[in-house]
Amino acid sequence: MNIVVLAGGLSTERDVSFKTGSMVSKALKENGHKVILLDVFMGYHDEEEDITGIFDRADEISIKVDSIPEVAPDLEKVKASRKDQSDCFFGPNVIGMCRMADIVFMALHGENGENGKIQAAFDLLGVRYTGSDYLSSAIAMNKGMAKQFFLANGIPTPRGISMKKEARNDDVSTLGLCFPCIVKPCCGGSSIGVTIAHDKAEFTEALDEAFRWEDELIIEEFVEGREFSVGVMDGKALPVIEIAPIQGFYDYKNKYKAGSAVETCPANLPEETTKQMQHYAEGVARVIGLDTYSRTDFLMNGDGELFCLEANTLPGMTPTSLLPQEAKAVGMDFNRLCEKIIEISLKKYRG
Repeated sequence: MNIVVLAGGLSTERDVSFKTGSMVSKALKENGHKVILLDVFMGYHDEEEDITGIFDRADEISIKVDSIPEVAPDLEKVKASRKDQSDCFFGPNVIGMCRMADIVFMALHGENGENGKIQAAFDLLGVRYTGSDYLSSAIAMNKGMAKQFFLANGIPTPRGISMKKEARNDDVSTLGLCFPCIVKPCCGGSSIGVTIAHDKAEFTEALDEAFRWEDELIIEEFVEGREFSVGVMDGKALPVIEIAPIQGFYDYKNKYKAGSAVETCPANLPEETTKQMQHYAEGVARVIGLDTYSRTDFLMNGDGELFCLEANTLPGMTPTSLLPQEAKAVGMDFNRLCEKIIEISLKKYRG
């Protein structure tokens, strides 16, 4: 097949997306496909052009990827570096190349990639793509909205509230919460802008940091315990993986720097707890409508109570990512995992 692997964009997870895209591209090439790794924002060349036969030059025009930096990218710098300076999110030739592809593998993470906007545009343009549709992507991306779906369907989640920038309130006591608490952007990912606040001063600093990234936040009770994640493919849960950061919590640095966390799959849990967590993960996918693949994150406190944190519609596919480790635990290597995602995604276009 001719495949565009779409990465980059204008998300705080731009650099992570490139690493996912690089690994996926390599795997799909090894599987025999013609693959172009494309930055959705920068596009190919500086202006629209005749791209007939472009997949015969796939290796030549695919972007080259370095390692993931330990800090989030400067998006203003990224915008300024685009040569055509168009106000269109899609870079030159992106739409044309995606329409020529048999399918677009969505290697995007964070805003635009996971909030459903690109999926909606592709639906209108007749572009086939991997992963969930626009509506389920939008619901999952908004942590406040997803929380309401969890609560309405009996899926346990930490107690919390949403806060908009124009209604900022630095007094935790009036919010129905207490210290310590977690402050995080409503639609962010990779733990960017996430802070644990232990007192009033730290809470004010946490709000300042989170509002740097977005105008809406989620503030939750702090659940101390073990961290887990469960992938779901085609409605069926994969083995549970446990994440134990060497230092601090599972923040941006610990997620993408090799050796920063100990990851155990399958997790060392009682069988009943494992099944319960997998049941909740499948429930999250079902009620939000994540019909292709997804990954749901959990916490378990000292009493063994489970708390669902969020669902990821386009889980990372980097060397340290969780979903590939879970798939490997059931005998599915990385190349087969990428192929399986395409197979599941194509089913919805056969009607």
